[in-house]
Amino acid sequence: MSSYRPLHDGWTLTAVSRGVEVTGVPASVPGCVHTDLLAAGLIPDPYLDDNETRLAWIGRTDWVYETTFDWSDDGHQRTDLVCEGLDTVATVLLNGVQVATTANQHRSYRFAVRHLLREGANTLTVRFDSAYAYAEAQRAALGERPGAYAEPYPFIRKMACNFGWDWGPTLVTAGIWRPIGLESWSGARLAEVRPLVTLEDGAGGPAGRVAVHVRVERAAEEPLTLTAQVTGAAGSAGAAGVTARAELPPGGREAVLELTVPEPELWWPRGYGAQPRYDLLVRLGDGGGPDGGGPDEGPDGGGGPDGALDSALDGGATDGGAPGAGGAGGGPAPRRWHGRIGFRAVELDRDGGAFTVKVNGVPVFVRGVNWIPDDCFPHRVTRERLAARFAQATGMGVNLLRVWGGGLYESEDFYDLADELGLLVWQDFPFACAAYPEEEPLRSEVEAEARRHVARLAHRPSLVLWCGNNENIEGHADWGWRRELAGRSWGAGFYYGLLPAVVAELDPTRPYWPGSPYSGAPDLPPNDPARGTVHIWDVWNREDYTRYAAYTPRFVAEFGFQGPPAYATLRRAVGGELAADAPLVLHHQKAADGAAKLLRGLGAHLPQPEGFDDWHYLTQLNQARAMAFGVERFRALAPHCAGTIVWQLNDCWPAVSWSAVDGDGRRKPLWYALRRAYADRLLTVQDGEVAVVNDTAEPWRGELELVRHGLDGRPLAKETVRVEAAPRSVARVPLPETVGVPGDPAGELLAARLDGVRALSFFAEDARAALPEAAYDAYAEPVGDGYRVTVTARTLVRELALFPDRLDPDARVDDMLVTLLPGESAVFHVATGRTLDAERLLAAPVLRCVNEAHPV
Repeated sequence: MSSYRPLHDGWTLTAVSRGVEVTGVPASVPGCVHTDLLAAGLIPDPYLDDNETRLAWIGRTDWVYETTFDWSDDGHQRTDLVCEGLDTVATVLLNGVQVATTANQHRSYRFAVRHLLREGANTLTVRFDSAYAYAEAQRAALGERPGAYAEPYPFIRKMACNFGWDWGPTLVTAGIWRPIGLESWSGARLAEVRPLVTLEDGAGGPAGRVAVHVRVERAAEEPLTLTAQVTGAAGSAGAAGVTARAELPPGGREAVLELTVPEPELWWPRGYGAQPRYDLLVRLGDGGGPDGGGPDEGPDGGGGPDGALDSALDGGATDGGAPGAGGAGGGPAPRRWHGRIGFRAVELDRDGGAFTVKVNGVPVFVRGVNWIPDDCFPHRVTRERLAARFAQATGMGVNLLRVWGGGLYESEDFYDLADELGLLVWQDFPFACAAYPEEEPLRSEVEAEARRHVARLAHRPSLVLWCGNNENIEGHADWGWRRELAGRSWGAGFYYGLLPAVVAELDPTRPYWPGSPYSGAPDLPPNDPARGTVHIWDVWNREDYTRYAAYTPRFVAEFGFQGPPAYATLRRAVGGELAADAPLVLHHQKAADGAAKLLRGLGAHLPQPEGFDDWHYLTQLNQARAMAFGVERFRALAPHCAGTIVWQLNDCWPAVSWSAVDGDGRRKPLWYALRRAYADRLLTVQDGEVAVVNDTAEPWRGELELVRHGLDGRPLAKETVRVEAAPRSVARVPLPETVGVPGDPAGELLAARLDGVRALSFFAEDARAALPEAAYDAYAEPVGDGYRVTVTARTLVRELALFPDRLDPDARVDDMLVTLLPGESAVFHVATGRTLDAERLLAAPVLRCVNEAHPV
């Protein structure tokens, strides 16, 4: 028996630093100081204008959260205070007595407090010292370390991008950012459940094996019974259930329960098969049998998130898990654990310098995006918000999310949605772009958090890779760090020693990779395209985007190109003038020399903008083209190149950045371009040939039609070639000279068509092409949930885009960046809850094209 009581009500917030007068402000838990002050009307929105700069004092202030609650003796042997997330340098007091101190946002904690509780009113106080003060004190004690930014984030175990990044603001938070509550229990509780799921050869096919590693914490030493049961969905193999049982003698604390599921349905990445998941239920009972009902009872007893469990390390400040696996009210059920597992095998093929993810023995071409924290205040990221973001990822053909090392270990909802959708997860440990000291107290904190999360996520089928860090190995090798370090530690002991040892001990079912970029061995150049993973940043920083064609990488784990957010997003964020060089617009551009790089990146591809509207459209378009060019180049190199992970899917605030989805959740033109470039089947014209990219399980065969057109639409030459691209392969078709060599490069284009898929390739860049003055017929008609916009071209119309958010911030369009030849039509659906002015909907700057629109 147990009981759980959340402690989320009645909190107040008070500043305890000299000169800051904030006292008794109502506070939300989970939450943080910034959002509490914002809700109280004491600060402006940190995301708007340049408010960020006037709020830096918050991160340098000490804060106290306090609440009072009633308690009466419930008869249990133990009562624990379970803190799922304290951000970050916390002192916890109960009734004026210090319970513990903490200094790690990435951990959760469990503290025995029954001896401190009293009948009636009790006061819980959590003081948060300034993260800056703590980190700077550690830096003074351990010695300076080089990094990408002049901020002390390597000296504290906290979300690094809180201290600012080249796409995010400096908003150093504090607060109780995940749930907190009291759990009372007697006898024993499940402290950790760590299922390791593998596949083995069986007589009739693969057999699923689950080794359930269980650790218990005791308040008494009686014999205990552990039961584990795997059941499948109705109608699936193993639906009747497979059960294992183990007896723990008095004092016993650990056991492994082995279960075998014959011929399970396999879990696959999206695009490769289905994602069946099996229920795994673990129960702890006394020597008389399992606790809490028989096998016909629901798997989680009305509980909470998949795989959540209150766990603890031995010793004082114990590292707790997420309450919620069964039990009333969504709190902990210390004698019951429920998770959903998927049977699949994952390996990393490194043969000959390769970096190829294989699932169930099948190579997977990774169509990935990098994931950053979706909000600077992560307690605001709900399951619904994650589901919307994941839908945007899958909607553009993504099959992998890389959880970047400057952020967090994400929530149970994050991994559960990934499991459900078949989205593979590459998980960085939280180290990024700096030399990290390995001395105490940081080393012990790193080990504790790694053990916690490797165990927590071991059962997740979507998780396919643990990665030691982001760019730290490259920084040490190539960014001059060795001289600056002068022999001081920088993280090598973590990436080559501690972290792989933790993964090998707790989760040997999936691969570990020391960092990215990385070439496979410490003595090799880390960012070598010929081996392992590469990050390509010379393009954004210095080179034209056509330089992507100079690379022949094995796997591109990071590359990106900037563009501004949607108009409505920028308009909400900036209260003053909207201009490319306006101070408030520039405040939302955090990249070094980013505004100039945006303009330089237009190069010979597009004309230089005249005014804000041109700048907004052309730089968004150029971002989309640059990334589509790179993705298509690298996909055409498969299987030599085994994947791309675009930087980045999302933003944490409204910014000019590399994202495909901006900080307000709106899709940028890049999203539409990546949807085409990441499509299951793709035609791309490169280096005098057409690459026929087929990432499906069926052959792609047919007549490839190649037509060289004049820009007036007239066909000048035509060839037809019979092609077949085998499943998961690329077929390359050399261009016949008749269609591949233009008579007038400025006035011609090539169209390749196969089975409803089309690719257009212009022989000259837009800035040099003889593009006609655009003429088209455009109509807008109301439909059930918005408008249908039909555009019929009378001339070539290049990169037609519709931006309905300029008229309604909530409006969105289903397609964008469409090129029409004369006589062709495009139909756009605009979803909106408002009545729009049709004349404005069909005119610039809402409707744009490169060769400028002139309706006729």
